[in-house]
Amino acid sequence: MFRAGLKLSIILVLLSHLFAYFKWGSNQSSFLFEIEAQVLSKLFTDPASVIHPFILLPLAGQVLLLLAVFTKNPPRLQVFAGTGLLALLVTFLLFIGILGRSPAIIFSTLPFHLSAWMTIRHFHRKRGEVIQ
Repeated sequence: MFRAGLKLSIILVLLSHLFAYFKWGSNQSSFLFEIEAQVLSKLFTDPASVIHPFILLPLAGQVLLLLAVFTKNPPRLQVFAGTGLLALLVTFLLFIGILGRSPAIIFSTLPFHLSAWMTIRHFHRKRGEVIQ
């Protein structure tokens, strides 16, 4: 039961971060999955153009979490590191949304933060400690 619930919450973390919403300028906006598709296509054609911490760190987080989904007993550190690397970008977007008073950006980050909290909570339940 623990493994199935953990894997589901890891998948929710991966999916929910893809729906974070970006808005810049007066009429430009995009979801993270659209931007990620562009980045992945450039990764093979022009790798130097995608070398930036806000691109590489969340990408590393995705890889860690994808590996955790396909691992029988994913290490706690791997799941926490993957979630944390994704949280860097999504939390940054949350602050941008708060500062820019953009409800669309703020609300697009909430599913990620809730699913990340659920994932961390799974590990505390396993050890018998429940976060209140």
